[in-house]
Amino acid sequence: MAVHISSPRTYVGIFVALLLLTATTVFTAFQDLGPLNDVVALSIAVTKMVLVVLFFMHAKYSTRLTRIVVVSAFAWLLILIAFTLSDYLTRGWLGVPGK
Repeated sequence: MAVHISSPRTYVGIFVALLLLTATTVFTAFQDLGPLNDVVALSIAVTKMVLVVLFFMHAKYSTRLTRIVVVSAFAWLLILIAFTLSDYLTRGWLGVPGK
């Protein structure tokens, strides 16, 4: 099995991108974007997660099985977030007993 070796330049580039995305996260935390605050923060976080998984965890150059596992884990995360949001968004639909 051939092992892919990335250059240090790639790692430094990804590291700088992660630092810039972290600075962007801090900057947007102090901005009032209304209901888009969560969307922007999660978008930046997902972008950072994808960079870490692809390059630092070597998923970009790994076997098909590893890619399937990574995609399955991300799909499972989306399912868990969907169920959590469905619970949170429907809490006000029923009245509180006794009131």
